[in-house]
Amino acid sequence: MVPADGEMAAHLFRRESGRITAALIRTLGPRYIDLAEDVVQEAFVRALERWPFEGIPANPGAWLTLVARNRAIDRIRRDRRLSTDVPEAALDAPRDETSDQLSLISLCCHPSLSEESRIALTLKTACGFSTGEIARALLAAESAVAQRIVRAKRQIRDQGLCAEATGGPTVLRVIYLLFNEGYSATDGDELLRWDLCEEAIRLGCLVADHHSTASPAADALMALMLMQAARFGARVDDAGMLSVLDEQDRRRWDTRLMSAGMDRLRRSARGEEVTTYHLQAEIASVHLLKKPTDWARIVDLYDGLFELEPTPVVRLNRAVAIARLHGARAGIEAMAELEMEPSIREYHLLPAVLGALWREAGDHARASLYFEKALRYARTSVERRLLERRMAEV
Repeated sequence: MVPADGEMAAHLFRRESGRITAALIRTLGPRYIDLAEDVVQEAFVRALERWPFEGIPANPGAWLTLVARNRAIDRIRRDRRLSTDVPEAALDAPRDETSDQLSLISLCCHPSLSEESRIALTLKTACGFSTGEIARALLAAESAVAQRIVRAKRQIRDQGLCAEATGGPTVLRVIYLLFNEGYSATDGDELLRWDLCEEAIRLGCLVADHHSTASPAADALMALMLMQAARFGARVDDAGMLSVLDEQDRRRWDTRLMSAGMDRLRRSARGEEVTTYHLQAEIASVHLLKKPTDWARIVDLYDGLFELEPTPVVRLNRAVAIARLHGARAGIEAMAELEMEPSIREYHLLPAVLGALWREAGDHARASLYFEKALRYARTSVERRLLERRMAEV
């Protein structure tokens, strides 16, 4: 049996907490978001206490839902204010889980909340992220993220905010960040965390396939995630070493996910708007379907992406494409101002890319210095092993 306080419990919390919380908030109302989260947490604590001795139940999700529901009833009975607002029978009412979860996501992404608060609250309440994981995903201080979540909940309670039917930009951005955290984890011993990618794809399907939230942008995001997920099995080799795109064994790519991603990309073309997700999905499709890679096409797509999203990370990826098209020194020149950019000063991929390009340019001493700098900032053991190998090679 997998220990209840190990990977099984973590996986269940990620998968089930948002679903159970969404059902409770539908019944209790948005102002009781804290109560809903509390009883779900208590259910998982109970599981950690009992499952090591009693064994994991056949249907862990149903067990957790029942415990959370019973804890909610206990709290309602003790709290007179709650007992008049929320009849106990309401907790047993039939529910549409998909609608519940979409409602919770849209509540967390209410237009009255700041964008930073929407993202943090959705990742925490609907997706089961810890505050630390959210901070790393957003490149923010953990204390700042915790304050955003507290302020957002207070605003929902004090202003009486309710869910609005939306599959807009903030919802999609939250799903995008969730997928990225799984595809390139920001901390720990593992670079890849399939459970997070799987959760992001699940939420993306909810948004893209529901009549109230479907949009070309949602399909484009789904296309991007599916095509990136298709390479999941080849990103780390059998020896536990990170494999960059050019080194990956294409036989390990998932053709089923590739096909599903291409289908979504075709569906996303039904509208006139071109979003960042359309361009990123197109870039992913060029990498997957053409060998040798059409780097001229990749550079053109990054030019368009930079117009829509002029961020340092996009500029870094564009510089890599320029280097593949025009040579290492052209890529280095395209990155000239990035080292002065505060937001990515400690982003390990910046010195890692510069190290690789200086190595290609023949300056091994400078390459070694950049690899050493990247090693200081790398957060996962898989990335550190690759950088150590690169240092040894120069």
